[in-house]
Parts: sequence; structure tokens; C-alpha cells
Amino acid sequence: MKTITTDELQQRIESGEQLNIIDVREAEEVAAGMIPGAKHIPLGEIEDRAGELDSGQPYYMVCRSGARSGRASDYLNEQGIDATNVEGGMLSWNGETHA
Repeated sequence: MKTITTDELQQRIESGEQLNIIDVREAEEVAAGMIPGAKHIPLGEIEDRAGELDSGQPYYMVCRSGARSGRASDYLNEQGIDATNVEGGMLSWNGETHA
């Protein structure tokens, strides 16, 4: 599984890169703040909503600590979607967030 650190992800965002970030946490967790520009697809909905993702685009998967996003990344990679797990998740995120 491909991984990226939160610091690397933050640097790429701050440099102006347009990244496809998927937050797989539950609604009550994302209410506390998400990475700006992230799309919310709870882990339990990934299988049903994978069709919303473009197989020609890379995606960065984030959760609270990196475990659920790792499962989501594994599943999406099996479906032919380029998914990278964000190590440490939101617990390691030092950048800005929005509700």
C-alpha cells in the first residue's frame, strides 16, 4: 500500500496542488473539522460509492489514525483506483481544517 505522511500532504496542498482527498471518518468525526477540499465518504459507504471516483485520478485517504483509511485504500486499489493512505490520519494533521 502506498502511504504519504501528513506533513508531505500538507506541503503539497500548500504548494497549490489540487489533490483528491477522501475523508472516511464518520459524520460526527468530520464535524470537528476536515482537511480543506476533502470529500467525505464514510468507510461503510466506500464500496457503494467507489463509482463516484475516477480511476484515472489519484486519491489520498484519511481517517482519524490511518487504520480505516488503510482499509479503504486497500479496497480501492483492488478496484483499480489509485489510492494512497495518509499515515497517522487527522491525529497527525497540523494544517488547517474546516467544518
